[in-house]
Amino acid sequence: MPSIALAMTLLLATGQSAPAAPAVRPLVVSYADAVACAGVTQAGSELEGNESERGRKLFDAALYWSLTTIQMGKASGRPDTLTERDMSNARIRSVRELSRKNSQTLEQMEKCIKSAPSLG
Repeated sequence: MPSIALAMTLLLATGQSAPAAPAVRPLVVSYADAVACAGVTQAGSELEGNESERGRKLFDAALYWSLTTIQMGKASGRPDTLTERDMSNARIRSVRELSRKNSQTLEQMEKCIKSAPSLG
């Protein structure tokens, strides 16, 4: 496998431009952050519905964060029932906070949507 420097040299030599840098996403998140994102995006999706473009983005982010949280739980040896309970509690708290239009929860939801890859 060629090194990055060699690949860049080959791109320059052939007149091709380097590929665009991928969007910056956190490489590692904590289990607690994943649970929080799963909960807030599930809550947002539930409240928004999936008929609108925003609702579909929320649904995709909720799917991504839920699967990520489940995988993190499995990797750490956490029982599935505990992971499911953590996400359910986070969703319930988030529904309450989003219904109250809590600015911190709204900001957290936006951050979680932006950090989830597009599934569409």
